[in-house]
Amino acid sequence: MERQQIIRKILDHKIVAVIRMEDANKLLNVVDAIYKGGVDIIEITMTVPGAINLIEKTAEKFGDSVLIGVGSVLKKETAQDAINAGAKFVVSPIFKEEIIDLVHKNNLPAFPGCFTPTEIYKAYESGAEIIKVFPADILGMQFIKAVKAPIPEINLMPTGGVTLSNIKDWIQAGACAVGIGTALLDKTAIKENNYQLLTENAQKALENLKNIN
Repeated sequence: MERQQIIRKILDHKIVAVIRMEDANKLLNVVDAIYKGGVDIIEITMTVPGAINLIEKTAEKFGDSVLIGVGSVLKKETAQDAINAGAKFVVSPIFKEEIIDLVHKNNLPAFPGCFTPTEIYKAYESGAEIIKVFPADILGMQFIKAVKAPIPEINLMPTGGVTLSNIKDWIQAGACAVGIGTALLDKTAIKENNYQLLTENAQKALENLKNIN
């Protein structure tokens, strides 16, 4: 899948599951659970132990059925390692132009993390297809709406503060997609191997997207 196809899928599906967990041995089960619930775009963060190896294993198991990206990327070398392992998009908590350049050289999209309108526009000028608004729970939905008013062409994806029940609200405020972690990937459920709950959470998330005006 090439760069524009990847972006199109994210804009169409609108939900990126952000996986940040301590027990790496359960990651494939987690991906399988939310995939069964209909969420097939995931971001494996570099804070997961052995993240690069897990990206490779996930890519081998799910192939094109699941769109796999890497998150929490702080260095271009990390981005390249993840891409080599099978990551199809790269997400950062920060805006770093050299990471965007490296990812684009691999014909893949980069989503830098930004907090201010100036950062957002600089990232946009650097070619970032989607800007991760982070941490979005501090900025709120009104921030998305306010920034989109003068710069409607920018794609903003909030991460932080997204729940199963407010995804639709974020999209209606102007977000092109959302990154959702804890609310979708219940830590207690994972600890107790209750993967059915994760499947149900994924279904609820998708249900919340229905009937968007």
